[in-house]
Amino acid sequence: MNPACPQCAGPAPLDDLSRRAFLARFGMGLGSVALGDLLNPARAFAAAPPMDCGVLGSPQLAPKAKRVIYLFMSGGPSQMETFDYKPVLNQREGEALPDSVRQGQALGATANQNILALKGSDFAFAQHGQSGAWVSELLPHTAKIADELCIMRSLYTDSMNHDPALTQMQTGSQLSGRPSIGAWLSYGLGSDNANLPSFVVLITKGMRDQPIFARLWGNAFLPARHQGVQFRAGRDPVLYLGNPEGVDPEGRRLLLDRMRELHEHQRENTGDASLDARVEQYEMAYRMQTSVPDVADLSGEPDYIFDEYGPDSRTPGTFAANCLLARRLAERGVKFIQLYHRGWDQHIDLPELIKIQCKETDQPAAALVMDLKRRGMLEDTLIVWGGEFGRTSFAQKPITADNDRNSNTVGNYGRDHHPRCFSMWMAGGGAKPGHIHGETDDFSYNIARDPVHVHDFHATMLAMLGIDHEQLTYKFQGRRFRLTDVHGKVVRALMA
Repeated sequence: MNPACPQCAGPAPLDDLSRRAFLARFGMGLGSVALGDLLNPARAFAAAPPMDCGVLGSPQLAPKAKRVIYLFMSGGPSQMETFDYKPVLNQREGEALPDSVRQGQALGATANQNILALKGSDFAFAQHGQSGAWVSELLPHTAKIADELCIMRSLYTDSMNHDPALTQMQTGSQLSGRPSIGAWLSYGLGSDNANLPSFVVLITKGMRDQPIFARLWGNAFLPARHQGVQFRAGRDPVLYLGNPEGVDPEGRRLLLDRMRELHEHQRENTGDASLDARVEQYEMAYRMQTSVPDVADLSGEPDYIFDEYGPDSRTPGTFAANCLLARRLAERGVKFIQLYHRGWDQHIDLPELIKIQCKETDQPAAALVMDLKRRGMLEDTLIVWGGEFGRTSFAQKPITADNDRNSNTVGNYGRDHHPRCFSMWMAGGGAKPGHIHGETDDFSYNIARDPVHVHDFHATMLAMLGIDHEQLTYKFQGRRFRLTDVHGKVVRALMA
């Protein structure tokens, strides 16, 4: 319990009462149990703790966002096929990348190519909205909400390899073993719903390419209750949450009561504070037996909602269904909702593969933004879209007559990893709408104006949530760690 938090002070509200306390206070027997179930069925039989307000107690700065929905496009979407329009690439297609542009940068899979041949986008771009944002024809639904977006075209990172770049984008460090963004937020700000995790992870089913490791939503050295909880498609969204055959809720409740008493007895004898956390996790799992099936059940959504999110939204586990589920989780106070969509690592067959990726993600991502806006939630919900790095402006496979952009065959070229510049967007939650930030050179190879490092992005995101990134720290092995390590500055130009 944090004494700095007003929600943690004073007597417990009615819906926070345990069954015993409820009966003792009102003395109304089974009628009180029924009333308690109506007031809050998830807690009527549980000893729910007061609301967790995190180590900070309350935001340090004036917050714009209360929660984050992070749409992570794992693999590295090509900025030149999405948001970074470069007509010069089309004009100079087939020429070698100038040495003055490359500046001796190390290469990845293309290191053994004889020529780094420039490759323009095969897809048309147009300007949209009052902001005049250039958006690819691959993203028609996103183009319609251009004035809701804060498009960042000048992000850069420190690694050209997937694992360290992905790990840095999710934890602030290229090395594994650091807490994820969602874990930091849970630790700092706590939860707005005692019946659901403060940090939930959704992964598009059936996607190939890079693996997604659980450490990307892990708590590392933070207390275990702050790790992300993965929700899966199907009958059991959270593994091992349901009761085994032959165990009913009343029996489970009695078992937890006895376990609590044993843990409290051991706590008195040993002083081991970790026992409290263990009991808390047991109780959370018990409450989730009711809350998780309720939030994961999309059957009550009206037809027009499914139409807005697209036909895939009726199929559990798709990106569209996960976007709709993310909205439902946000409505119930989940602090950080992470969606992973894999398959953006297009070293070959880029024109065809990126069409598939954009078709799966474009409509539901745009629908999520507008759905939240219609419900009055966009202003305090920060939505983030992007991957771990960008792609090269030269083709991974040398361009020949067989794969020339004007030929009848699309060709088998792809783009290699590129950490020097890439594009992302934010919407709502304090992000400046209709803003295009930063600029790359004519080749989308180097940043020409307003660079934003990964640490800067994280610092800015925390500022939108009312957190001073230098103050949210945790001492471990003699050192104070934070999401932004020892770097990072807030980019005020990105904030409304």
